[in-house]
Amino acid sequence: MPSDSIANCWFLSGPTASGKSAAGVELAKRIDAEIISLDSMTLYRGMDLGTAKPTAEQRRAVPHHLIDAIEPWEEYSLAKYLAESKRIAEEISARGKRVLFVGGAPLYLKGLLRGIFEGPPADWTLRRRLAEQARENGGDWLHRRLREVDPISAERLHPNDARRIIRALEVFEKTGRPISALQRQFEVGRPAEKCRVFVLDWPRGELYARIERRVDEMFAAGLVEEARGLLSHGPLSRKRASGDSISRTARQAVGYREVIEHLEGRRGLADTIELVKRHTRQLAKRQTTWFRRLSECRFVAVSGRFAPDELAERIAALA
Repeated sequence: MPSDSIANCWFLSGPTASGKSAAGVELAKRIDAEIISLDSMTLYRGMDLGTAKPTAEQRRAVPHHLIDAIEPWEEYSLAKYLAESKRIAEEISARGKRVLFVGGAPLYLKGLLRGIFEGPPADWTLRRRLAEQARENGGDWLHRRLREVDPISAERLHPNDARRIIRALEVFEKTGRPISALQRQFEVGRPAEKCRVFVLDWPRGELYARIERRVDEMFAAGLVEEARGLLSHGPLSRKRASGDSISRTARQAVGYREVIEHLEGRRGLADTIELVKRHTRQLAKRQTTWFRRLSECRFVAVSGRFAPDELAERIAALA
């Protein structure tokens, strides 16, 4: 169950490229709210184009929080996000404002709505060993290993989601129990009509067309140059002591991962653009699947001409 600081919050979510940022600003104006980002990648400074951060104009119109909060070489956990977002929500409420979460990270949304199983602390030696075994035994080794010890988690996690698969294996090795069994207490949510959790729901074809336009715009605006800058010196020429300028988590963001591979000479630019489009469509499909599994979500149909102000009026009237 959500804490007191979260129970009365508003949430606007949806798959990538669904128009959350623009609609969120308009909704925040109508309900007198400040926005907390519900996104795992807009946290990073210097990663602007590939994460489609709210524009400077949008951020001037309504206060935004948890954007540009950490350096791109830093790792960031779900538990830390939940602690920070709850602290900020309490501060906003103390100012007499409503709290509106806007973003498309389903895992963050689920954590806010239902809490999380924190489990044992990270064992980086074990994680490195598992990653090395995966390299030695082939791309699907981690997923096959997880299927042996935790078939429920294996069914839920994509075979390419190495980070979460390794975490599931780590929990099993540390506790002797599958993470799926330990997480069951967080699986039951509240009825949608008792929540202010709104998800923008586009017809698939229209959403995919929006994704393709956005990807083209990102590359035209300089996504390759942004990624090159992150690799070479990081924002404001700062690096952590190891010399790395981008963390494992940030490097895996859709758009950046493919562009970094392009910069490493693994494929040409045209093929990279098409791959980003394909991976972004796949991301949108996974996000939508997550939202449909959350009973708290109320789906708001969007189609045709996108008018953020009209959409915000509709959502405000639903609450």
